[in-house]
Amino acid sequence: MPTDLPPVTRNLLIANIVVFALQWWLHDTTTMALTQHFALWPLGPDHTGLAPDGHVVRAGFQVWQLLTYAFMHGGLTHILFNMFGLYMFGGVIERTFGAGRYLVYYLLCAVAAAVAQLLVVKYFTHGFYPTIGASGAIFGLLLAFGMLYPQEKVMLIFLPIPMPAWLFVIGYAAAELYMGVTGTEAGVAHFAHLGGMVGGIALIQYWRGKLPIKPKRILLR
Repeated sequence: MPTDLPPVTRNLLIANIVVFALQWWLHDTTTMALTQHFALWPLGPDHTGLAPDGHVVRAGFQVWQLLTYAFMHGGLTHILFNMFGLYMFGGVIERTFGAGRYLVYYLLCAVAAAVAQLLVVKYFTHGFYPTIGASGAIFGLLLAFGMLYPQEKVMLIFLPIPMPAWLFVIGYAAAELYMGVTGTEAGVAHFAHLGGMVGGIALIQYWRGKLPIKPKRILLR
């Protein structure tokens, strides 16, 4: 692992990898050993059903899932993309915010993404399925990068055209909104991604003293 990563970002990477390794070791995709308790389940009563391996599981929403879901992933590609995003944007945001505020920011974005997902499922999609992944927090980091370093050049892996960060973030958010509304790329929690970005905007603006409720001192320019 690169030694130039600041400590919180490095430890978040390690935590995600360790949890993914534990999922693999416990065959979580078939046993639901971790998913049953630590994935984000919809609001409402618990449900009982069969895991893919045939044994009975009972699952439902618990408050700790607002954070634990963000350290679980559904497969190798899922975790690779999220950890790449954490690697790319986490270090620079941690150095900008400082370790303590960066950790608060990351976790708040994860919680905001979870709340958005819970509301969408409860009032619109009405399904009963688990949500996992660090994507909401990663989208919060992307949002912070776009707000704090708007002129820095970034580009998509599959579209190698450099563009300013502010345009990249707005375009990505618009694409997520479109895919969420139209149901494109089913199985992806697009509104959770947007929720992570909204949480990030709110916290940055709070630290800047731009919201009606203000910090005791301005923490971010």
